[in-house]
Amino acid sequence: MTATTAQIRFWGVRGSTPTVDQATWRYGGNTPCLELTTPGGTRFILDCGTGLRMLGNHLAEYNSSTGIDPGYNGSRTKNPPGTSFPNEQEKDDAPIHAHILLTHYHWDHIQGIPFFAPLYSPQNKFHFYSFRSKFLGRDSLKQVFQTQMAHPYFPVNVSAMSAEREFTEIAGGETFQVDDAKISVFWLNHPQGCLGFRFETSAGVVAYATDNEPGDPELDRNLVKLAIGADIFINDAQYTPEQLAGPRRGWGHSSWLAGTQVAREAGARNLVLFHHDPDTSDREVDGLLRQSRQHSENVWAAAEGMAMTLGGAQVDVHLPTTRTGQRRDGNLRAMVTGYTSDGRAFQEETVIRDLTVQGAMLYLSHSPRLQSELQVEMGDPGKETPAEHPMKLRGYVVKLEPGPQTEQTAVGVVFTE
Repeated sequence: MTATTAQIRFWGVRGSTPTVDQATWRYGGNTPCLELTTPGGTRFILDCGTGLRMLGNHLAEYNSSTGIDPGYNGSRTKNPPGTSFPNEQEKDDAPIHAHILLTHYHWDHIQGIPFFAPLYSPQNKFHFYSFRSKFLGRDSLKQVFQTQMAHPYFPVNVSAMSAEREFTEIAGGETFQVDDAKISVFWLNHPQGCLGFRFETSAGVVAYATDNEPGDPELDRNLVKLAIGADIFINDAQYTPEQLAGPRRGWGHSSWLAGTQVAREAGARNLVLFHHDPDTSDREVDGLLRQSRQHSENVWAAAEGMAMTLGGAQVDVHLPTTRTGQRRDGNLRAMVTGYTSDGRAFQEETVIRDLTVQGAMLYLSHSPRLQSELQVEMGDPGKETPAEHPMKLRGYVVKLEPGPQTEQTAVGVVFTE
């Protein structure tokens, strides 16, 4: 990351309640938490779900900076596992400053606060922002902060947190400046109220609209205004269109189809499907993503560890590529079937020389799309003829980089079945 780019990182992408089952491990089971770093180095944290614990542990262990300027309330951090960005230098024990914006007060957006390690260090400073709830009245944000750690809900209260904390009430319709970011606030359609945030920086625009349901004309217009011309539009996609039209109507969430419609109307460059339902498996999220890409070109499904960098000709997307398990250097013949980044079908024979039980590195003359599915049919080790009973696997593309030969792409896949 450089002084001309901004970056959004996803630490929690699941909605309603965290999940730990194997069916959701690939996209992740932590509830909402995002980290936005502006070109000037200011750090924003969006929502405080269980992903906040992961971010806090990361900051506490790897706090780094290119030098902290007193004019900026933020600092850059080392990258999540599996991602790599240049020009980042490690610096231990630097104070952590951040602006934390809460969209609303439902459990899945606040439950990470007591487990955010940097709040327990006196050298750190955090500025919290959210709205005044009609159910809580004045100092709603501070009340929510204190009450979830009050007895008998938590072993210690907020007095255990020694970091400096500041609370500011904001509302839809407001616009304010924090260092090099202009922030516009919008009301969204969600039970008990919810805010959406639009961040305008020199590198581009990020629009964050979790927890919203289409159907209220005024608030639907707000959503389009929030997303207008955004480089990255992050939108609630918890339900299918069928669920939204039936049993889940009124629960305050949206669908992939509604998101593509808003993105198209607003002229957003990239749509990110967010707030995945806890009962939606990774395979089902894959399916929702495939359907979305039939309606809109640049659509992504939010995944823990995913990072999106803006400021260049296009938004760069990096997915976590951590690989575990026994690694095997082999010579496995494979037939790979999929779609290129521009939507063309291909089938190509290759040899797999780097394999684990969870994934593989493929070398192809075609370049598939990140977060697309490949069919991988593997033969027998060392044999030049096709196998009588080939092993058929589905691969999820998590990495693309130049291959060892000219006009070749190294494709990292995680096997999904």
